Amino acid sequence: MARVLSLFRHQPFLVHVGRRKPALCKMSMDSRARMVFAAAVEAVQPDTVVRQSIERKQDSVIINGHTFTLKHNLHLVGFGKAVLGMAAEAERILGDHLVKGVVSVPHGIQQTLQQNGKDHLLLKENSRIRVMEGAKHNLPDTDAQKAAEVIKQLASELTEEDLLLVLISGGGSALLPAPIPPISLQEKQDVTRKLAGAGATIQELNTVRCALSLLKGGRLAHYAHPAQVVSLILSDVIGDPLDFIASGPTVPSEVWPEEVVSVLERYKLLNSLPASVKEVLERPSPSRSHKTNESSRSVRVLNTVIGSNSVALKSAGRRALELGFRPLVLAPGVCGDVRAVSKLYGLLARFACSREEPPPEIAAELLKLGPEVGVESWDLCRTMQVLSEGRTEGWGSTCLLAGGEPTVKLTGKGRGGRNQELALRVGLELRGMQLPPTGPVFLSGGTDGQDGPTDAAGAITDGGLYEEAQAQALDVNNFLTNNDSYTFFSRLSAGQRLLVPGLTCTNVMDVHMLLIPPIPINIG
Repeated sequence: MARVLSLFRHQPFLVHVGRRKPALCKMSMDSRARMVFAAAVEAVQPDTVVRQSIERKQDSVIINGHTFTLKHNLHLVGFGKAVLGMAAEAERILGDHLVKGVVSVPHGIQQTLQQNGKDHLLLKENSRIRVMEGAKHNLPDTDAQKAAEVIKQLASELTEEDLLLVLISGGGSALLPAPIPPISLQEKQDVTRKLAGAGATIQELNTVRCALSLLKGGRLAHYAHPAQVVSLILSDVIGDPLDFIASGPTVPSEVWPEEVVSVLERYKLLNSLPASVKEVLERPSPSRSHKTNESSRSVRVLNTVIGSNSVALKSAGRRALELGFRPLVLAPGVCGDVRAVSKLYGLLARFACSREEPPPEIAAELLKLGPEVGVESWDLCRTMQVLSEGRTEGWGSTCLLAGGEPTVKLTGKGRGGRNQELALRVGLELRGMQLPPTGPVFLSGGTDGQDGPTDAAGAITDGGLYEEAQAQALDVNNFLTNNDSYTFFSRLSAGQRLLVPGLTCTNVMDVHMLLIPPIPINIG
């Protein structure tokens, strides 16, 4: 281990947090973990991210360093689960120049916001923005398709003098279905569903979606040409790839029919395609024409990510510092099987809480596991160095933060979600370690406030979980086999370990948190 870390000794990784010992905090680690998670969610509220990204100066607006003139020429469209709150804030700031707008949002969202006291995320009664609800159960439907058609029509009517503000958040793809005629919505859904079931990657699915859509893959921006298009994006995708978020309706791209055919052949679906899909794929590619190439170069688009998992983690780190922890971000893109991810956090906890130099086997195992769970070796080495320095120099408590979206292999029919199952599995990995406040605490929570089909965002765990469950006659392994983590945490100590923030109105994937107490050092 010493050899691994010595490679990085000269790097000043901790300049940003300083070398002072944070003040001791009398609150429990559980309470502080919940407060740090709340800060992460608050930082990516739809109205907050819009307000922080738009600077109004009289009759102009500055977005991401670019200045645009306002002269009653602003139009607005949006699609996604968080878009209603984004639109409400945009209208508050720019409404005096807004001509009209339309947003495609989830079915029932207005009533849900009202019932949860979130009136600030609703449009005013005299709003110029039309709200269209659709995509029940997060699936494209005819209501969402009607909204997509209205959005396309609005974009098509714009002139060179107009400014189109496009608001995009997670769930935007289902809320903007616009299959190329004569393909029906059902036929398009069947093709993508079969692809997903055959094991196609998200890149391959995106390629096919864009090829069969009137609006995805940059085509919404083409309809808006020659207007200036500005997209504000709340990302729910690892790495914030613009062309993947809602399938990139304002991100110019070229999808060749040959690419789509290749994907469909790979998964043996080419021969079973509906006649309408075959007809569209057999048409000459418009991207080959000189006219369309010229149009692609002249399309004026500014795409800006205004909220993401990284933004949430930064805010969580600031709150952790206020609460007496030294913040340390591992990575914003943790992925892979939840069992491997739980092992990662178990190993990091044992590495960080070791009273002596950790066995080199732990570092080797972490570095081997990293690529499997989306964490670069560089990030692991940096993290281990910081944890080692914190232990040897006595810097006090640490808050290790990460984000992402692990996956769960379904083997049962219970109720739960990836965050609750991750917390449960990490609890098993921490078995035998000291209990808080002298042992580590782990939290995993979805920033959308809903982990699977439950009312919980996630759960909090520590090294005492297994014994606590045994004392209450709860068989942890049975619950895991049945993917029944929500039922487990609901029954365990009357649900005290569940994380239930309620409706959060946002989504930037998950937040993982490992709180590490000050570790006494054994000096031999």
